[in-house]
Amino acid sequence: MSPRQAERESAIPHPRETSRLFGHREAETALLSAYRSGRIPHAWLIGGPQGIGKATLAYRMARFVLAHGQPLADVVQRAESLAVDPDDAVARQVAAESHGGLLTLERTANDRGVMRTVITVDETRETISFFGSTAAAEGWRVCIVDTVDELNPNAANALLKILEEPPQQSLFLLVSHAPARVLATIQSRCRKLRLRPLGTDEVISAAAEAAGLAPTDLALREAAEASEGSVARALTLLGGDALKLQQRTAALLARLPQVDPRELHTLGDSLGTSDRVALAAFIDGIDRWIAERLHADEANANQNLPRLARLAEVWEKIVRAARDTETYNLERKPLVFSVFGWLADATR
Repeated sequence: MSPRQAERESAIPHPRETSRLFGHREAETALLSAYRSGRIPHAWLIGGPQGIGKATLAYRMARFVLAHGQPLADVVQRAESLAVDPDDAVARQVAAESHGGLLTLERTANDRGVMRTVITVDETRETISFFGSTAAAEGWRVCIVDTVDELNPNAANALLKILEEPPQQSLFLLVSHAPARVLATIQSRCRKLRLRPLGTDEVISAAAEAAGLAPTDLALREAAEASEGSVARALTLLGGDALKLQQRTAALLARLPQVDPRELHTLGDSLGTSDRVALAAFIDGIDRWIAERLHADEANANQNLPRLARLAEVWEKIVRAARDTETYNLERKPLVFSVFGWLADATR
């Protein structure tokens, strides 16, 4: 990772610290209207591509509910958005992870300081004590799961038990990059809220604010135009090297099921040994390619069921392998050969 990339990545605020929301006005209005009604569904599945603002919207909703606990109050009824002043006590507590009414489930580091690849069942069981019998008397309890895709099977079942019998004044905001693959029993207990990719100008505005760049930065515009509506992808592509890596990956994917070992060696070398940005760009390019194939095959699902199943299985293998590679800082080149080997077999 270049010094500029490392500096930019470390400066990007976490969604809990992000007060502004770019785009998604319709989704924000849906959440606000449901809350104002006094009959808001207790669980929401917020789905859409990675890096478009799903977690930002979830934290925005959490702050609003925790700051305005009475849905029928005048301040809520007059509200035009879910905005909460960053200087508000609730906003400061959420940013500092110190608000007693908010629980966040996300991947954490293990005892050795290594980031886990999943959200564990023990972490998910924290929701049982969090949503205690005193919740109604003490106000709202909000749980954000970022992301529900990373729950292991036992953790997903533990969450499901609480969703089946939600306490009063409880709100679950489940973030998902692939909502169709979320456990069907969890899906059935959630109101679905689908977020669309952002427009190029929205990506530029959000990425410029996150990275401290000028909206007129030419490299930023180039990255935004190639990001397909994802702020996270645009930030990954900034600097040029990641964008070139994705273009090289796309060229090799276009030749499948044919594979050139020499080109794979070159691609593996370009990933380096510890460059998280390069690895993210590579996996992101693979993910987009598979998503496009799955979407194209869905139109004729009956005829293409075997291929859909193969690609879905390969996608899961790639995600696991990529997480292991990043978590344990493994060599990148074996991952490149494995990924293209699996994809070649799946597309023959």
